[in-house]
Amino acid sequence: MLMFVAIKKKGSEVIVSTLVRDMTKGNTTKLLLEFSVPMLVGNIFQQLYNLADSAIVGRVVGADALAAVGSTGSLSFLFFSFCIGVANGGGITASKYFGAKDEQRVKKVIVNSAYMMLVASVFMAILGFALSAPVLRLLDTPENIIELSTQYLRIMCLGIPFIGLYNYGAAMLRALGDSVTPLAFLLVSCVINIGLDLLFVNVFGWGVFGAAVATLIAQFVSGIGCLVFAYFKNDYFKINKSFLRPDFKIVKECTRMGSMLALQMSLIAVSCIALQRYVNGFGSMTVAAFTAVGRIEQIVQQPYGSLSMALSTHAGQNLGARNYKRIKEGFKKGMMIMAIFSLVVLPLAQIGGETVMKLFVEDPEIIALGASALRITSVFYLALGTIYVCRGVLNGIGDAGFSLTNGIVEVIGRIGFPLLLALFPFIGVWGIWISAGLTWFISGFFALVRYFVKIRSTGFVSSFATNPEPLNRTAEVTALSKKVS
Repeated sequence: MLMFVAIKKKGSEVIVSTLVRDMTKGNTTKLLLEFSVPMLVGNIFQQLYNLADSAIVGRVVGADALAAVGSTGSLSFLFFSFCIGVANGGGITASKYFGAKDEQRVKKVIVNSAYMMLVASVFMAILGFALSAPVLRLLDTPENIIELSTQYLRIMCLGIPFIGLYNYGAAMLRALGDSVTPLAFLLVSCVINIGLDLLFVNVFGWGVFGAAVATLIAQFVSGIGCLVFAYFKNDYFKINKSFLRPDFKIVKECTRMGSMLALQMSLIAVSCIALQRYVNGFGSMTVAAFTAVGRIEQIVQQPYGSLSMALSTHAGQNLGARNYKRIKEGFKKGMMIMAIFSLVVLPLAQIGGETVMKLFVEDPEIIALGASALRITSVFYLALGTIYVCRGVLNGIGDAGFSLTNGIVEVIGRIGFPLLLALFPFIGVWGIWISAGLTWFISGFFALVRYFVKIRSTGFVSSFATNPEPLNRTAEVTALSKKVS
């Protein structure tokens, strides 16, 4: 549950807020679950944006429309990833100062991250709109869906500032331990999105254009609502004029982490684009199956992603508080939670693939193809979860170098494995999903290696022997964070 936190500064100033959670003390497993569950619900509802687009467009308009929406997924992620990286970099920095009980710097991070997000989102919106058509053609998008794909992607790119707005607000709130407020506004916006999907696509007949517009309106509502509520209810968002001047030291610190996270996600997006090009070569029916499977796996990955964000906040706050023993404990508990979830989901994916695929399409051939694909990729869910757990902890302690390494490994896997498997003609279309699974496996392996190497190389192991009282030494914490990187 959310907790009262009082932070005493010089003089009589006291900051008290109910919309924060101190993760530097208490039961680690309980804290991770309390943080993750609301965010998990929110992430699932956020994915319902895409599911609503796919299900309504696929069943109302047809398989070509579904393929058109799906063929833009990797490119959308590439254009969005820069803004998401900026938001998460600011969030990790804020969590560190929150753990150090430095309210002044937390507020500076909130302000300066907003400036960074504004610039980044407008730039990526313009760039994405301009590059949509040529990049889709470069990827050999099938001619029968190229026009619809371009239309959908351009509209989504124009809405990048809306998406950046929500991700910024959510990242700042989560850094302070509040995963409930972002959830509340996602629930509202999800209802709006599905309602507008049905109106624009089913009633007005706007097709993929209507699906894109519905998503952007919903994202705008969630972003504005989240920030307005935070301003009135969370004391950290009550910013006076003295904090509005840009602080280039804070910008530099946020940029160091944010740029690496953005680069990581951009590299992952590039690898997904390369795989999408490989998929496009098998025709629009395979693209439709690949799209449906991708939407299903986005839902499966939400618990991993929520746990990862919980671990980032947990590690960041405990880095600031110098509670190093709890960082390692968080990793162990995170791996345990992830393993339990993976073992529960595996048989569901093996048995229920056909049933889930029927939510998207009616074509029996596409349903059979997608169900078999789920049986292949679900074998690798444990490796996929390992990536998220390691990423959460390493990002939380400021290991910017891991972000780059992880991105490079995924690029190598998603480009290299399809080329390798293409040498064996009998594998055929199944090479798409085998490549995805093998990429998760090698990425998970390298993430584990990175975690154990960094924990030992930075002297954390010896520090775990003691658990000193939290200290308000921001310079010392910043120096340690740089050492980790």
